[in-house]
Amino acid sequence: MTATSRGSAPLSPVGEGGRGGEGELNNRFSGEGAPKARQLRIDLQQIADWIRPESRVLDLGCGDGALLAHLREHKRCQGYGVEISDDHLAECVRSGINVIQSNLDAGLRMFADAMFDTVVLSQTLQAVHNAEGILREMARVARQGVVSFPNFGHWKHAMSLLAGRMPVTRHIPYQWYDTPNIHLCTLKDFETLAAKLGLNITGRALFADGSSVSVLPALRAALAVYRFETR
Repeated sequence: MTATSRGSAPLSPVGEGGRGGEGELNNRFSGEGAPKARQLRIDLQQIADWIRPESRVLDLGCGDGALLAHLREHKRCQGYGVEISDDHLAECVRSGINVIQSNLDAGLRMFADAMFDTVVLSQTLQAVHNAEGILREMARVARQGVVSFPNFGHWKHAMSLLAGRMPVTRHIPYQWYDTPNIHLCTLKDFETLAAKLGLNITGRALFADGSSVSVLPALRAALAVYRFETR
């Protein structure tokens, strides 16, 4: 199902090997009269810094559309969001964001190969059922991919486990019995998977308590942001 009210129209199905929805993408997302973008989370600000002006961006699990709104206002980017939540979908539509309602576990078959310059997956990788599959799809639909996720190797998580409890922190805020997070990983875990998939990591930014982390990042970083390209 797609959101089609207030100017947001669905992409036409992309034919095998074709560029189906790209023309529609280029003709929309002007953002005229849309609300001003809000201040971004620290990982989204890093992602925005890595995205070139006037590029085509796909945001997977886009939430309320904050990143796309920021890119539209500050970098004149063209973009689409994919989101499953009805509430977030409504927020995107109100903000003039082109958004498609879809479950990421179903794949990205509605998008053609290399249709975007950058595809983003922010703090969502740990919640998808097929993490390897969604990374492969990201590499297919865009020249560059960016992901952010909580670092399960953070020292506070280790302390919680040593105390016999699953960790509950700012970036992993759920109890074990109601969490949507099913594939938590460490920095090394992600880098190993990226190498397996043939993804070339071209950038890494690590954060804790709103600041960059460079010393002992595997233990001190609470949030990781990676940029990659297909080899």
